[in-house]
Amino acid sequence: MSELREKCGIVGIYGKNLPLSRLAFFALFALQHRGQEASGMTTSNGKKLYTYKGAGLVAQVYKEKDIEDLEGYIGIGHNRYSTSGGSALDHAQPVVNKDATFALAHNGNLPSVKALEKFLASKKALQKNRSDSELITDSIDFYIKESNSIEAAIEKTFPLITGSFSLVMMNKDTLVAVRDAYGMRPLALGKIDKGFIVASETCALQTIGATFLREIAPGEMIIINEKGIKSVQLAPSNPKHDIFEYVYFARPDSVLNGKLIYEVRKNFGKTLAREFKVEVDAIVPVPDTATPVALGYSEESGIPIEMALVKNRYVHRTFIEPDKKSRRNSVALKLIPLPQILKGKKIALIDDSIVRGNTCKRLVETLFKSGAKEVHLLISSPPVRFPDFYGMDTPNQNELIAAHKTTEEIRKFLGATSLHYISLGGLIKSIGLPEEHISTSCFSGVYPIDLKERKDEVNYDVPKA
Repeated sequence: MSELREKCGIVGIYGKNLPLSRLAFFALFALQHRGQEASGMTTSNGKKLYTYKGAGLVAQVYKEKDIEDLEGYIGIGHNRYSTSGGSALDHAQPVVNKDATFALAHNGNLPSVKALEKFLASKKALQKNRSDSELITDSIDFYIKESNSIEAAIEKTFPLITGSFSLVMMNKDTLVAVRDAYGMRPLALGKIDKGFIVASETCALQTIGATFLREIAPGEMIIINEKGIKSVQLAPSNPKHDIFEYVYFARPDSVLNGKLIYEVRKNFGKTLAREFKVEVDAIVPVPDTATPVALGYSEESGIPIEMALVKNRYVHRTFIEPDKKSRRNSVALKLIPLPQILKGKKIALIDDSIVRGNTCKRLVETLFKSGAKEVHLLISSPPVRFPDFYGMDTPNQNELIAAHKTTEEIRKFLGATSLHYISLGGLIKSIGLPEEHISTSCFSGVYPIDLKERKDEVNYDVPKA
C-alpha cells in the first residue's frame, strides 16, 4: 500500500560443499520485498567469477540453468528497484569490475559522491556517468590493482564514502561485508553448516536454514575466507538506524537490533489506541504491513478487527502495462473491499504511512462506495514531510502531501471522517531503542549523515500540524 520503496536487498554466502547459488536464490527470494525491479548474482569457484542479472522478480529472473551455471563456494546477490530515468537493468547489481575479479552489491545511497569522484579523477581513473555503487567499486578496484589485498583496499576506500551503505563484496576467494558507521541500513550475520551468510534481514537466514549469530556492527568490516572469519572496526559505531525499517520496510518475521518487527508494529497499534480513541464498529487494516498494527490497536481498545480489504498477492510486477482506466483503478488491482462487511459500518482504517496521498484518497473513496458509513484514518507513522537521501525511494519533497498541507487539509483532501498520525515520541517509544540511535529524517528533517551539496534540496518551511 505504501508509496515508499526500499531500494535494495543484499546477501553474501561463503561455504564449501554448499549448494551456494541455490541458497543465494532462496535468500534473495526472502528479500523480495526490498527490491522488485531487478535481481543479480555473482559467484566464484576460487578461480573465476560468474555473474547473472535480469529484470523482474527473483522467481522470474533465474531459471534452473542460470543457477547451475553460477558455480562456486562464494557468492553475493542483490535485489533492487530501478532508479528514475533508467531501465530496470541499467543499474542492476552486483557491480563487477572490468576484468571480472571483484564484485560489489550495495544497499543504501550516497547523497554526495564528490570525494570518490575527486579521488578517482586524481588517479585518472574516473569514468563518466557512474552510479554511487559503481564509484565505490572503481575506487576499491583501483587500490586492489595497486597490489593491495581486498581487505586493505576497502579499508582505504572507506573514508571516501559519505552516506548510508551496507555492502557485500567478493573476489575469487574472499567474501567481505561492510556497514557504514551509522548502521542506517541493516545487515545480519549467520552461520550455515561450516559456512557463513550475511543478509539485509534475518528472514533470509531463516529461509535457508541458517542460524542467526549477530548483526554486523555500524562501522564494522567482516572478512570471510579459508582462514575463517575476521572482524575489523573501520570507524567508531554511531548508530542512527532508519526508523522506516520498523514502520514499513522490514518483514514482520525479521529481527532488527534485538526487536522482532511483528512485535514492534503491534506496539505501534497499542500506542495509536492510547493516543487516539475513535468510536467505530471495526478496525480494518491495509494488508500487509498494517495488520500487526491493527492487532495491537484491537488488543488495546477492545474493538474487533475485520479483514474487509483483501489483497491480490500477484500484482507485484507485470510486464503488461496498464491502460489509463486500469491505472485509475490501481487500488482495485491491489485491494478488493468486501461490501458485505463494510455496509453501514463505522471503520478505523489503519495504514503505515501517507506519502503523496493519491493512493490513500482512492482507497477512502472505495470504502465509502462499498458502504462504509465513516472512515477514520489511523497512521502508524508521523507525517512524512522531508525527503530521504539514504537509500529510500521518496518522491521530491514538493510531492510529499504533508510538506505543504496541515493534517486537517490532508484529511479533507483524502475525504476521511478523521485522520490521526502516531506521535514521533510514541513511535520511538514503541520501538524500544534509545532515541539517539534512530534516524527520523523523513519526519523531523534532522539528517545524521551530512548531505553536503544536497542540503539545499531540503525545505524546512513545512506545516507543523
